[in-house]
Amino acid sequence: MAMKALVLAGGFPQIALIEELRRRGIFTILADYYENPVAKSHADLFYQASTLDVEAITEIAKKEKVDFLITACTDQALLTVARVSETLGLPCYIDYQTALNVTNKQYMKMVFNQYNISTAKHVIMAELDVKRLEEMQYPLIVKPVDCNSSKGVKRVENLEELKVAFAAAVRFSRTDTALVEEFIDGEELSVDVYVEDGVAHVLSVSSLDKIANNDKFVIFRGRYSADVVERVHELVRGIAQQIADAFGLKNSPMLIQMITDGERAFVLEFSARTGGGVKYLLIQKASGFDVISAVVDLTLGKKPHVEKVTPQNRYIANEFIYCKPGRFDRLDGFEELKTDGTISDYYLFKWQGAEFDTIENSGDRVGGFTVQADTMEALREKHRRAVAAMRVLDDRGNDMMRRDLLTDIE
Repeated sequence: MAMKALVLAGGFPQIALIEELRRRGIFTILADYYENPVAKSHADLFYQASTLDVEAITEIAKKEKVDFLITACTDQALLTVARVSETLGLPCYIDYQTALNVTNKQYMKMVFNQYNISTAKHVIMAELDVKRLEEMQYPLIVKPVDCNSSKGVKRVENLEELKVAFAAAVRFSRTDTALVEEFIDGEELSVDVYVEDGVAHVLSVSSLDKIANNDKFVIFRGRYSADVVERVHELVRGIAQQIADAFGLKNSPMLIQMITDGERAFVLEFSARTGGGVKYLLIQKASGFDVISAVVDLTLGKKPHVEKVTPQNRYIANEFIYCKPGRFDRLDGFEELKTDGTISDYYLFKWQGAEFDTIENSGDRVGGFTVQADTMEALREKHRRAVAAMRVLDDRGNDMMRRDLLTDIE
């Protein structure tokens, strides 16, 4: 009888996860909050259930007599996988307490301080106490302590903005707690790592571009490789090992978000997972390492081995597409651009009929595409051609693509 896997979350990365499981002859059951997530058609069986509902996920696992639960590229679903797996005695590459520690910013910051891992000055509170912030300088960043996809994250310039942002962050938090930290000016880095037998291997270091003049920190582009000096790369490698040691990670993927001013590097947060969206593809293009396959191997008790290879191209850009208000129908022109080599891949994160309104966080992307080249000039030219030729159509045939957000690559 074939093994059964319960996959949590039905986003784009889970398509790759489900396909990997099916290649291994494993029957896949998908659980997701939405009625028609993009990964639904790839699974053998589907349940509409929130991945945060531990009781519901536990009941599905029991009913279907699954051999294991699994997810990829998402924080909160990983926490559920770890908890339910521990409860039911099923395999998981991370135990529940560790999963809790690496998804809660309060504990995370405490460990950073304990192990002298550079991070921003911060305060964590359930209720706003302005006196505790007297030694901190505006602008400040406000975040829920246990949420991802930039939900509830806001930059504030004064006390009035702080009050509004703090209340919103607490509402997003499942523990009704928010983090307030000083803003650090610099280039934001997204660092993907695989820890093998306690040794942290840096697989890719990319820069994140965020929507200009927007206090919500919405990412519209990831650029590999990050244009930073070797000293910063050395710092990144050292910090990755510090984090693996501090949190006791022995065999696990790891995502670290950092800020660098060119000389120093500060950790914003990290998680024991691969980056979301299409990061697993970027990692494979940059290092040759298949993190999706690695997570399956880990869950099944095997140890993946890191053997990095030469990157496919010197420059790789993942572009994320946002929409004007409306009801999404289809992508137009993307397949032709892939066929003629202008773009190397494209991705659909939402389903036909998905409604778009305002842009609040990275979960509001409709899709994305990748351009690759060995010179910056060639990368820019491919990007310009792609943006000019592609369209995202609503249910009336109108282009709803926010082309203005896909600025030229600098």
